[in-house]
Amino acid sequence: MRDYHPMSRRISLHVSPYLLLSLTSLIWSLNWVIGRAIVGHVSPLTLTFIRWLVAVAAILPFAWPGIRAHWPLIKRNWRVIVWLGFWGTGLHNAFAYVGLQYTTATNGVILNSSIPILIILLGWLVYRETITRAQTLGVVISLAGILAIISRGDPAVLAQLHLNKGDLIVLAGMVFWAAYTVFLRMKPEGLPGLVLLACCGCVGLGLLFPLMAYEMAFLGGRVEFTPATLGAMLYVGIFPSFVGYVFWNRGVAEVGPAISGIFVHLMPPFGALLAWLFLDERLYAYHLVGIALILVGIAITTHGHRAVPEPGPE
Repeated sequence: MRDYHPMSRRISLHVSPYLLLSLTSLIWSLNWVIGRAIVGHVSPLTLTFIRWLVAVAAILPFAWPGIRAHWPLIKRNWRVIVWLGFWGTGLHNAFAYVGLQYTTATNGVILNSSIPILIILLGWLVYRETITRAQTLGVVISLAGILAIISRGDPAVLAQLHLNKGDLIVLAGMVFWAAYTVFLRMKPEGLPGLVLLACCGCVGLGLLFPLMAYEMAFLGGRVEFTPATLGAMLYVGIFPSFVGYVFWNRGVAEVGPAISGIFVHLMPPFGALLAWLFLDERLYAYHLVGIALILVGIAITTHGHRAVPEPGPE
């Protein structure tokens, strides 16, 4: 009988993709609050460029060995990488920060709730994915929770809602993110997620640099360097762009885009909780009802879907 030493076996830790997707929504919820808070202090296109400059600087030390090892694979699939970078790491964030110049962080977080529907719709249009009854029911129940929060428990409030140009710009960004999530299935086989993220981040920088330069030269762009703005730029660069994307990409790889998309519905309740914790805003009964409905919708959507772990974390 062959003897195996315990230390010779590969030890891997598998984290629940549902936990990763939930943490991603929490990280991104705070991103909207910060993005709105520094309006007037850092111009939106410049903030987007700085965000990805910080992100790429944080990612490269970890991804560089993988980039060197997989360089032939990267060169063969550069069109796919540019395509994913276009939808996911460039203009998507630009739309979000530009939209926040004209709308509130609360509206931005709530509008993120369109993503699960957009993902399911684009998945059907592009790949003819089947939309299951459980997915449909889960999305509907989660949307009911969103509407409970938006309406403050009063259906008459919904009739008074209107979209301003900031909301429409944010919605355009949501289309980009939904497309990125759907197109993630194009990820080259054998390419680690962190390497893909670093490459897409470089694509995003290439797309955003001329936009930033134009904003600074012709649109009165500005950047204030204060402890608050520096902290904000570091946060949006490291957490939403690095940690959040790693978590999201891993979650999508394990449970698929449609299941992953429903977790975006956690952002409005997370936003309400963050406002309660940091802005001393009150939580009302309709918040709790909405949060409960959202969680029920997520439970229904993910029920019976068994995630198949990949070997080791990316």
